[in-house]
Amino acid sequence: MNPGDYETLPTDNVSSHMIAGAIAGIMEHCVMYPLDSVKTRMQSLATSGTEGIGETLLRMIRHEGILRPIRGMSAMVVGAGPSHALYFSSYEFTKNIFAQYFNASRYDMLICGSSISGCIATLIHDGFMNPAEVVKQRMQMINSPYTSALRCAINIYKLEGPRAFYRSYTTQLTMNVPFQSIQFSVYELSQRIINKEQVHNPTAHMISGALAGGVAAAITTPLDVCKTLLNTQQTQATSGMVEAMRTVYRYRGISGFFRGIQARVMFQMPATAICWSTYEFFKYTLKSSSDIRLIPGSSGKVSASSIDKEIKLGSDSIRIDSNNEKYNLKVKELPAVSGAGLYGSISFNTMHKAEYNQKDSYLDVAHT
Repeated sequence: MNPGDYETLPTDNVSSHMIAGAIAGIMEHCVMYPLDSVKTRMQSLATSGTEGIGETLLRMIRHEGILRPIRGMSAMVVGAGPSHALYFSSYEFTKNIFAQYFNASRYDMLICGSSISGCIATLIHDGFMNPAEVVKQRMQMINSPYTSALRCAINIYKLEGPRAFYRSYTTQLTMNVPFQSIQFSVYELSQRIINKEQVHNPTAHMISGALAGGVAAAITTPLDVCKTLLNTQQTQATSGMVEAMRTVYRYRGISGFFRGIQARVMFQMPATAICWSTYEFFKYTLKSSSDIRLIPGSSGKVSASSIDKEIKLGSDSIRIDSNNEKYNLKVKELPAVSGAGLYGSISFNTMHKAEYNQKDSYLDVAHT
C-alpha cells in the first residue's frame, strides 16, 4: 500500500475498523486500569480526596491487597470490546460521509466534521459502555463488597433494577459528547500539524492521542465527578446531572468539581495514546494484508473484480481468465526477499508463463 493511501483507507471495510477498535479499546482500559481506580477513589465523596495519586494507590494496596487496583477489570474487557468496535467503525463511516460533501482540507471543516462524527460515535458507544462503567466503579469503591464483576452486576439488577445501569447515562452523554468532540478535533488537527505526510507514523499517533486525551480530560473533569457520584451511590438519593452538581457543590464546594483532575489527566493521556496508536496500527495492518493487486507488465493494474481465477491447491499451475484471454501459468518461486520490521515483513515472489517473456512477468506482493 502506498504511503499516500493510508489516510484515505475506505471505510467500507467495516470489519477491519471494528477489529482494530475492539483491540484498541481493551488495550486502553486494561493497561491504565489501576490509575482509573485511583481516580474513582479520589473523586468519591466518601473519601477526603486530599491524598495524592501515589498515596491513594499505596493505601489501596496496603489495606486491601495488591490486586485491589485492578478489581473490576473484567467488566471493562466485556464492555470495551464491542463498544469501541462500534465506536471507531461509526466514526470512520460518518467522517467519510462528511468528507464527501465538504472540503476536509480546511481546518474549520476538519474540526466540524470530526466533532460531528465523534458525537454520533459517542451515542452508540455509551449505550453499550454505561452498564460496564457502573459495575466497574462499584467494584472500585472503598470497602466494596463485590469480588467479581458478574456477582456485582447480578446484585445491582436484583436490588436496584435495570435502570440502575443507566442512571448516569444522560450525565455520561453530557460528559462524553464534548469529551469525544474535543478529543477527535484535537487529534485530527494535531495530525495535520505533526503528521503532514498523512502516513502511518506511530510516534505522531501517540503524541496526537496523548495531547487530545489530556486536553479533553481536563476540560470535562467536573462532569466526570458528577458521573462518578451517580454511578457509585447505592441509593437513588441523587438522580440526574443537575442534582448531582448541587450535591457536589454542597459537600465540597467549587473545588469538588476538580477532585482527581491530576489522576484523570494522567490516566487519559497515556490511555488515549495507547488507544489511537493501537487502532491506527491494526487499521493499517489489516488493510495492508487484504490489499492484493495483480500488475501485468503490459496492460497496467488488473482489479480483482475484473478477473476470474482458478487456483488449485497442491498444484504448480494457476489459470487466470481476464478479458477472454486465458493464461496458464507455472509458478516459479525465486528466493523470497524480505524486510522484517516493526510491522511485519514484505515478501516478493514472481510468476511467469511457461514460455517466459519479460513482459509477461507478474509480481505478487504480500504483506505479512
